[in-house]
Amino acid sequence: MSHACEHHTPSAHSVLDLRRYRRVLWVALWINAAMFGVELFSGWHSGSLSLLADSIDFAGDALNYGVSLAVLSAALAWRARAAVVKALCMMGFGALILGRAVWSLFTGTVPDATTMGVVGLLALVANVSVAWILYAFREGDANMRSVWLCSRNDAIGNVLVMLAAAGVLGTGSGWPDLLVAAGMAALALHGGWQVMRQARRELAH
Repeated sequence: MSHACEHHTPSAHSVLDLRRYRRVLWVALWINAAMFGVELFSGWHSGSLSLLADSIDFAGDALNYGVSLAVLSAALAWRARAAVVKALCMMGFGALILGRAVWSLFTGTVPDATTMGVVGLLALVANVSVAWILYAFREGDANMRSVWLCSRNDAIGNVLVMLAAAGVLGTGSGWPDLLVAAGMAALALHGGWQVMRQARRELAH
């Protein structure tokens, strides 16, 4: 699973129905932005760090689709600048989640398993829906692979949240949530660093 996957944007002249493609990207952006808000809110109020960690992925994907919209008529340098912002957000939020996980080790907080399971399932539906609407606009092998690998990776994160919910419910402990959150936050830090390195190379050219 990776929190640094990108949606490869076809060139504007290669899209047969550019107006419809823009609408699809806007829909994908708003679905991801809405789920970021839902998971962020639910994570804080349920005490689930794995939901908070999974929200990083939705935030990153929303930015990816926003950049895809922008580069249809903007220079590559703007994509690189947006990637720097994404990387900083990913690493900052990943560090926050890890810090919160360490704090939870000492407080023994047990999250609400029901909220975790319901929101995790909602997130899975959202990711599958985005993959479905983007499938019609795949352009070449690289784009098709990008859409489906990212969708698969996102779905894995959603399933992990639901498994953590089952673990919390079954054990009455917050450990399953902490373990999943720590792993996802570490991936966000690693992915953010990779995005930052690539963006800096692109800006240097």
